[in-house]
Amino acid sequence: MDIKIKVCGMKYAANINSLASLAPDFMGLIFYPPSKRFVGVEFDKNDLQSLTPDINKIAVFVNAHTHEITEFSGIYGIKTLQLHGDEHPDFCASLKESGFTIIKAFGVDAHFDFSILDSYANVVDYFLFDTKTSDYGGSGKCFDWQILKNYKLKIPFFLSGGLDIDNLATIKTLDLPMLYGVDLNSRFEIEPGLKDIDKLAEAFAIIRS
Repeated sequence: MDIKIKVCGMKYAANINSLASLAPDFMGLIFYPPSKRFVGVEFDKNDLQSLTPDINKIAVFVNAHTHEITEFSGIYGIKTLQLHGDEHPDFCASLKESGFTIIKAFGVDAHFDFSILDSYANVVDYFLFDTKTSDYGGSGKCFDWQILKNYKLKIPFFLSGGLDIDNLATIKTLDLPMLYGVDLNSRFEIEPGLKDIDKLAEAFAIIRS
């Protein structure tokens, strides 16, 4: 199983450079001001110069307006969006028609209704399943991954929420045909937005072994 690696919540230039040396498949930048991992209004697009075309930059938004998304994505040269709020299918469709690759995130718990995904099936490129909380991600908590056996669509998805060194090997044993990638974030941090590169290197070795 070739699982892609996404590291989300990056905000510091030196840390971004260090992560780039590990060659993640995706790197996420959060453009949601209430988040502790918000890149900030002073974030410089030159901080991303170390990223090769092989590292797909992702802009994460939560219930943002279209003009905000297009403006910030344009500044930083980002063409992949992660929509982590309550965005409707029509909203996703309009952004996809504008040329963006769309990842739509959903919080999952034991009562998650997978039928709500059906209306997104033709307007997103990927789903991302995170642990359902009162906030929008970053909880550091896992949900029961066996729930994902109820997922029947043919759209690939990222697994997020509480991934750590101790459970990454288990992911490779899951019988989830549409599992595309893992999203590494809070369990690999020294502080919000600052990643532990040594711990990530260990995680990359587990996933890519």
